[in-house]
Amino acid sequence: MATLWGGRFTKETDQKVFDFNASIRFDKRLAEMDITGSVSHATMLKRAGIISAEDATAIIDGLMSIRDDLLKGDLFIDESFEDIHSFVEAKLIERIGDAGKKLHTGRSRNDQVALDMRLYTRTYVITIHERLKNLLFVIYDLMESNLDTYMPGFTHLQKAQPVTLAHHLGAYFEMFKRDQGRLYDLFKRMNYCPLGAGALAGTTYPLDRDFTASLLDFYGPTSNSMDSVSDRDYLLEFLSDLSIIAMHLSRFSEEIILWNSNEYGFIELDDAYSTGSSIMPQKKNPDIAELVRGKTGRVYGALMSLLTTMKGLPLAYNKDMQEDKEVSFDSMDTVNSCLELFTGMLSTTKFNKKKMEESAVKGFTNATDAADYLVKKGMPFRDAHSVIGRLVLYCIDQGISIDEVDIGKLKEFSELFDEDVYEAISLKTCVERRLTVGAPGIEAMKSVLVEYKKYLEEQNSEV
Repeated sequence: MATLWGGRFTKETDQKVFDFNASIRFDKRLAEMDITGSVSHATMLKRAGIISAEDATAIIDGLMSIRDDLLKGDLFIDESFEDIHSFVEAKLIERIGDAGKKLHTGRSRNDQVALDMRLYTRTYVITIHERLKNLLFVIYDLMESNLDTYMPGFTHLQKAQPVTLAHHLGAYFEMFKRDQGRLYDLFKRMNYCPLGAGALAGTTYPLDRDFTASLLDFYGPTSNSMDSVSDRDYLLEFLSDLSIIAMHLSRFSEEIILWNSNEYGFIELDDAYSTGSSIMPQKKNPDIAELVRGKTGRVYGALMSLLTTMKGLPLAYNKDMQEDKEVSFDSMDTVNSCLELFTGMLSTTKFNKKKMEESAVKGFTNATDAADYLVKKGMPFRDAHSVIGRLVLYCIDQGISIDEVDIGKLKEFSELFDEDVYEAISLKTCVERRLTVGAPGIEAMKSVLVEYKKYLEEQNSEV
C-alpha cells in the first residue's frame, strides 16, 4: 500500500479497506492530465517565489520524464498505489529526490483531482463536438443529393404525408446541431480552473491562480474554493448532453433498423457495418444500429447514478465524489464510439429511392392534398375530408392508389374532380408546393442547405 498520508495513523489500513478506497484502477487514465496540471502548478510556484527555480526545473523535468516513459511503455502504472496522484508523486520523488516533495506545496488532492477531471472532460467535450461535426457533414451531403428523393413522412408510425429524404434527414441535422450548441454552452461554463482552491479553503501561500489558469488555457480561476472542489455540475451537464446525443442516435438507429427490414426495404447497409446469422444464411443484421440503440440505456444510467450520488452531499469534498469517474468515463467512451460507428454506417448506406417513392404513393400520403384539391374547387374542408376518406377506403378495397383511380370513378365521389387532379396529387406537386420555411419543398430545402453549409463552415470553429 502506497499512500500520500500516514503521520496521523499508528497502524496500516486494512488491505480490504485500502482496495475499496483506492481509485487507481480507473483514474489511471488521468495520468497525462495529472502531469500537465502538476507542471503548471510547479511553474506557478517558481514564478511566485514559493519554490526555487532549481527545484522547479527538477520537478518539471522529472514529470516530463514520467510522462514520456508512460507514453513509450517504459513505465507502467503500479496499481498498488491509492490513486494516480500518489503514483506520479511517488515516482517523481523516486527520480529527483527531496525536490519532488515540494510539488504538493499549496495544493490538495481535492483541487488536484478537480483539475484533472475538468481537463479530461474538457478534452472529451471537444472530441464529441468534433464527432458531431463529422456526422453533420455526412447528413448534409445526403441531404444535398436527395432533394427530390420522395418518401412517406410518418406520424404514429403510419404513413402521413409525402416528404423527401433530404427533409427527413434535416430533422436529424437540427437535433445534432442543438447537441453541438449544448456542448458549446457547457464548454463556456466549465472552462475555469479549480487548482489553488486547496482542500476547501484556499491556502496561505501566495499562489497566482490567474497565471495557473492561463497556462492551462482556462478563462480564469474558479471564484469559490469550496465550490471548486465539490462541483460536479459540469459532469452532470455533460452526462445530460451525452444522454440527449445518445437519444438522438437511438431514434435515428430505430429508423435505420426499420428501413433495413424486408417490409420497408428503404436502405441497404454496407457489409462492413452489418453482420450475419450463425444459422440463417439469408440474414443481414443492423447490429451497429441495434447496439447504438441499446447502449443509450447505459448512458442514461450514468447520469442517474451521478445525480443520485450528488443529491445529498454537504459541502465541501466527500469521498462519494470518487464515484463520478467510472460512470463518466464509460459514457464518454460509449457515445464517442457510437458517434464514430454510426457516422461510418450512415455514410456507406445505400438508399432505395424507387422503393421509398412507391411506399409514399401506396400509403395514400397524398390524401391531404386530394382533400385540399376539393377545397380549392369550393368544397368545405370537412366535407372534402369525408369524401377523400371514402375514396381511400375504396382504394384499399381495390388494392390501388388514388392516382390509379380513373376520372370517371373519381367523379362518383365528387363532380368537382377533373383531369387536373392527377397533377395536383402527384408526389412532385405535393412536395414542391410546400414552400413555407421548414417545409420539404425543393426551394425551401435549398435555402436551408445554404444555412447549414454556413453553419458547418463557421460554427464548428468556435469550440
